[in-house]
Amino acid sequence: MSLVALHTRYIALETLRVPIAIVGTVMFPVLSFLFFVVPFDAVSGDPVAATGAVSQLSLFAVFSVCLFQFGVGVSDDRSTPWDPYVRTLPVGAGPRIVARLLNGVLFALLGLLPLLLTAALLTEATVTPAQALLGLAALGVAGVPLLFLGVAVGYSLPVKAAIPVAQVLLFPLAFGGGLFIPPDGFPAWLDAVSQGLPTRAGRDLVIAATTGADLPGSALPVLAVWALVAGAAAVWAYRRDEGRRFR
Repeated sequence: MSLVALHTRYIALETLRVPIAIVGTVMFPVLSFLFFVVPFDAVSGDPVAATGAVSQLSLFAVFSVCLFQFGVGVSDDRSTPWDPYVRTLPVGAGPRIVARLLNGVLFALLGLLPLLLTAALLTEATVTPAQALLGLAALGVAGVPLLFLGVAVGYSLPVKAAIPVAQVLLFPLAFGGGLFIPPDGFPAWLDAVSQGLPTRAGRDLVIAATTGADLPGSALPVLAVWALVAGAAAVWAYRRDEGRRFR
């Protein structure tokens, strides 16, 4: 546990030394909320619609952390001399992996808190304590395939490639998953594509948890398939990196 705490502190301090990374994590969800939700009185004045909008943008905050903390962050670590040295130590990869996960949770909370505060001040969004806990659990489940996707990017690409790839993945998957605009207004072809995306399945799960809406039957299977595929890609990328750099 002491090694986990040490690695967690090191990664957190390393990230905090780059303020723009924190600004991006905090501001992206809030700005999206202010641009896409608050201007529409029909949404901001309707508790259920407002709660759904906050829920889907909460998933966007988690998705952003998964891609940038685990994708760009891991890729950036691999570019430093310190990372190869740490990976050769006999303690194994466990403490570093747990520390990276804990930091991901920390920065996800940093992204969620301003969003929730803004929603409480400017909309009628509301949840019960039970719905709030269910929503957090749903965010954790929905974030699993997105986490694996970020890890796969981080161990597959150098940092100069990981940054644009993370950006290319973030916004199309967020938009296609209905995290900015509810999929009710999608054309039929886009709605069909959207239902196969992990962001759409995660959105539906989180909204069901926080509003009591019906959960589409495809949501959990889609999340499971994406978790398996992205998890396999993450393991492959990690082992390939180990084989190339430490054989």
